[in-house]
Amino acid sequence: MPEALLQAGLIRMRPIIMTTAAMVFGMLPLALAFNDGGELQAPMGRAIIGGVITSTLLTLVVVPVLWSYLVRAPRPAAAPAGGGLMPAPADRM
Repeated sequence: MPEALLQAGLIRMRPIIMTTAAMVFGMLPLALAFNDGGELQAPMGRAIIGGVITSTLLTLVVVPVLWSYLVRAPRPAAAPAGGGLMPAPADRM
């Protein structure tokens, strides 16, 4: 499973980062409020940039970590002390 997460991260990292960068740079003029009436639209641009960056971090970090914890293979139960031999019940002696 860790190999699959690593391989998926390597394959998908570049497109996700490129999409995020394009969206952030596209929203910068709106967030910086250079035009007339921009002071009304700037909070929306900042919120969009913050949301895109947050979702990117969630996609690249949090989701794979949670997935690796949820899909762990069950571990075999530890053998009891004494070589695994259990004493016979009292009624069978």
